[in-house]
Formats: sequence, structure tokens, C-alpha cells
Amino acid sequence: MDKDIATPVRTRAILEKYGFSFKKSLGQNFLIDTNILKKIVSFADLTENSGAIEIGPGIGALTEQLARSSKKVIAFEIDQRLLPILRDTLSPYENVKVIHKDVLEADVKTVMEEEFQGLADVMVVANLPYYVTTPIIMKLLEERLPIRGIVCMLQKEVADRIAAKPGTKEYGSLSIAVQYYTEAETVMIVPKTVFVPQPNVDSAVIRLTKRKQPAVVVKDEGFFFQVTKASFAQRRKTLLNNLTSQLPDGKQKKEEILSALNASGIDPTRRGETLSLEEFGRLADELYSYYH
Repeated sequence: MDKDIATPVRTRAILEKYGFSFKKSLGQNFLIDTNILKKIVSFADLTENSGAIEIGPGIGALTEQLARSSKKVIAFEIDQRLLPILRDTLSPYENVKVIHKDVLEADVKTVMEEEFQGLADVMVVANLPYYVTTPIIMKLLEERLPIRGIVCMLQKEVADRIAAKPGTKEYGSLSIAVQYYTEAETVMIVPKTVFVPQPNVDSAVIRLTKRKQPAVVVKDEGFFFQVTKASFAQRRKTLLNNLTSQLPDGKQKKEEILSALNASGIDPTRRGETLSLEEFGRLADELYSYYH
């Protein structure tokens, strides 16, 4: 078996062989620590009957570990310059397919239907480019893909916001959006020293396990998210202030907003960050009748 791609020496050799230069605009930071990669894969609990989706495989360091732990790997890579490198580094692995596409524009559901027929489960496992972490995670969740969950590395600060609990300063509309669909936990902190080039911030690995049903049942999902976003528009403001300034015709509907808060048993002077998902669900449903 070849030496692991992720060793510093082999990574440098591959980059030199292809004269590869990092593109800041694509947020390219490659991991050069095999132990950390193996750990990331272990959090995904893959079996020989699992499929894995990777986003931004780089030179194939994580892809290789996934190929060894699962039945089949599909990797989406946006940077054309990496395709010949991946063909080379992943040549020992028959069970990997690289798709040259921006995952945000890809029809992931169709790809899954075509590529993962008959597999027990599918996990997304990725070292996500920092600048598009949130849109990628939200796309994977909002499209309700038949995945078991997501294990991904991202900026520690974003991981903190995703896994945050009510009442903390990290808790916000992103926490709610992700926790509505999944159970979120930070499973590992990754220092910046294990990447080339070194990013300016530490990273974290989060595991998102998809819920069978969303965390709360609401009358209208879109409206629920609209209410949670509005509630955090200005963190220092009370719920009543945020909702009246952010919701459509909020100023005219101040009385209705007030009675919706009272009907859901929520003090109008509370701040958004103190509300649980259940409370937001109740509030959105009470407000819904005034808006539809």
C-alpha cells in the first residue's frame, strides 16, 4: 500500500510534482496529519456497506481514508487543477468517483440515487472550505437528502455557533437552523498547525446526526425560520423590538405580535438567545395566524 497521502513529505512531493499553488479564493487548506484524518473518519461510523460523500477532496488525503472505510466514495471538487492530481493519488482505490462540480450547484439527490444503490447508509464527511461552510451544510439539510448525517471540519467559531445551546452568546439563527434538522455536537478541536498552508484560526470537527423528524413540528417551516432570523437581528434588543422591526408590517402589527408572545407564554422583554427551539416553534405558530 502507498504511504498515506496526508504525510507532510508526501503532500509536499505531490504539490511539487504538479506545481500546485493554493487558491485563497477557494479556501484551500490541506491536512497533513494522518491520525487526525483517521479520527475524523471514525466519527462517521462507516461500515463496508456505507456510502460517503466528500466535498472539496483537495489532493485526496481524507478521500483515501474514506475509501478504506466505506463501500463507495463520491467526492465533489470545484478546482479543475486538482482533477489530474486526484486521478493519480486515488488510483489505488476503485471505489472512488470524483465529480468536477460545485456542490452548491450539484443535484446531490440524483447523484445519490445513481451512485449509492443498495447501500445501508450514506454519510457526508468533509473538510469544508471555510468561506462556504454554512451554505453547504444548509443545502445538505434543506434538501432533505437521504443521509444519516454529516461529519465535517470547519472553523471552530462556526462549529461553536452550530452546536450552541440557548442562553449562550454563540446561540443564534444558525444554531436553530441546523439543530432543527439534526443533533449537533463538536467532537474534536483541530489546531491550525496540521494544515498547509496554515489557516489563521483553529478548526473543529462537528457531527450532525439527522433527526427522524425535525426537532419541533411547526405549521410553516419557512415562516418558522423567518421568525428565528428576525429574533436575532440585533442581539441586544428584546424579542418584541426585533420582531416589530424585522417582520413584514411589524410596526403596524405590534399588538398582534405582543398577543402572540403572550399566547406562547414568552415574556416580550426576553432576548432571542434565551429561547429554546420549542419556544420558537410555539411563537412562530402563534404569529402564523396573523400573517396568513
